[in-house]
Amino acid sequence: MKVLANDGIDAAGKKILEDAGFQVFTEKIPQSEPNSRIAEFVIFVVLSATKLTAEILDSGNLKLFARAGVGLDNIDMKHAGIKHIPVVNTPNASSRSVAELEFAHIFSCYRYLHMTNREMPENGMDKFNELKKIAGSGWEVQGKKLGIIGFGRIGQEVARMGLALGMEIMAHDYLNRDVDLTVSFHRSYGKNNFSVTLPGHKMDDVLRQADIISIHTPGSAEVIGENQFNLMKTGSVLINCARGGVVNEQAMIAALKSGKLAFAGVDVFENEPPLNDEILKLPNVSMSPHIGASTAEAQERVGIELANRITGFFSSRR
Repeated sequence: MKVLANDGIDAAGKKILEDAGFQVFTEKIPQSEPNSRIAEFVIFVVLSATKLTAEILDSGNLKLFARAGVGLDNIDMKHAGIKHIPVVNTPNASSRSVAELEFAHIFSCYRYLHMTNREMPENGMDKFNELKKIAGSGWEVQGKKLGIIGFGRIGQEVARMGLALGMEIMAHDYLNRDVDLTVSFHRSYGKNNFSVTLPGHKMDDVLRQADIISIHTPGSAEVIGENQFNLMKTGSVLINCARGGVVNEQAMIAALKSGKLAFAGVDVFENEPPLNDEILKLPNVSMSPHIGASTAEAQERVGIELANRITGFFSSRR
C-alpha cells in the first residue's frame, strides 16, 4: 500500500512503515495542484501545512488519513465522517517539546531576552547601559503562580516543569477535575520521583490570580477575549502555544498596549503567516513561528507513533 507523507515523516517512522511493507512517498503535492495526483495512494499523512479539504477527501481510494501531530483543525472531520474515512493522530509525542517552548517564552519575557536579542546587534555598543538598566529589572519564576487553562497532556507537562521550578500551579479544564501528577528526574538518579495532587480551579479564579497564564485548550475556538483580559491581574503574562484562534489577537494587542498584560509569548497566530504585522512589532511580545512540536526528538517520536498507529490500524482489519 502506498503512503503519501505530504509534509514529510521522520526517518524512524518511515523505516517502520517500509519494514511493514508500505511504500512511502515524501514528494510534496502542492495544495493547489489537481487532486487526481493522489489517486494512487491509500494513506495520506500530513502535518499542519496541508489542509485536508472535502475535495481531497473525495479523491481516489484513500482509506486512512494520518495527522502527524495533535490538532485536527486542518482536516475536514465532518466530511471525513461522511466518507467513512478514519483519521488518526499522534497525541502523545510532542507534549514535552511544546512545554519546553512555553518556558522558553516565559524566561524570554521575564528576563527581557526578547528585547535584548533585538536591540543588542544594533545598539549594544552605544546603548549598553540603557539596555542593561531595562533588562536588569526582570523576575524569577520561582514562587510565581502559573495558571494553566486546558489540562490535557501538554498542560500537565507544563505543570510538571513549573513544579520543578518552584511555581504554584493553578489548573483549569472543562472537567474541573483534580489531577495526580508525578514529576520525574533524570534516570541517572534512579527512582527519584515525587507525586502531587493538583486541584481543579474555576477559570475565572485562574485568570484573576495567576501571574502567568498558559493556554492549552483543544481546537481553535476563542477562549481568551476582552472579558477574560479584564479579569487578569495587571502586569500578568500570557503564553499561547496552542492555536492562534483561542486568543483574540486584537484584544491581546490592546491589553499589551494598556499594560494589563506586561508580556505575551506567542507561537501561534490567527492567520499564518500573520496578516496584521502590529503584533510582530510590539516590544513586549516574545514570538516564534509555530514551532511548538518542531524538535528533532518530538518529530522522531511523532514518526514512530504515527507509523505504529498506521500499521496497527491495518493489522486490526485483517
